[in-house]
Amino acid sequence: MIDIRKLKELVRLMVENELTEIDLHDQQETVTIKRGSDQGTVVQHQPVIYGGGGGAATADAQAAPAHAAPAVAAAPAPANDDANLKAIESPMVGTYYAKANPDAKCFASVGDSVGPDTVVCLVEAMKVFNEIKAEQSGVIEKILVNDGDAVEFGQKLFLLK
Repeated sequence: MIDIRKLKELVRLMVENELTEIDLHDQQETVTIKRGSDQGTVVQHQPVIYGGGGGAATADAQAAPAHAAPAVAAAPAPANDDANLKAIESPMVGTYYAKANPDAKCFASVGDSVGPDTVVCLVEAMKVFNEIKAEQSGVIEKILVNDGDAVEFGQKLFLLK
């Protein structure tokens, strides 16, 4: 059972640092605390249960064929018309989201005009949703990632004319 004093200290730290969620794990327990103006404070507490043995699935996952071709070799060559386009790149590693929630419209679509302060997507990293701005002006020519895709630092997300 988690100590109530530790829990109160975590909530105090969340308020002081304007955090909306904390997710802590150790060998014996897991604690998730979420807070927000529209949902109140939610505390989930769950003991960690370790399973035994790796099983066949783990062995199969580790046994990759040694003769597999690298993914880079299979990628098609970029088209020449892309050379004249400007890229909006991901400033961090995370998960790309095209819209704020499943019912909302996309931040940016092909053909939209964007300016330096236009929010074009969200990238979620460590349970924090970061607004990504275009930081340049142009018209969106191509969207290079799909909603929910994992993105890397510096990965091209959009191409602009």
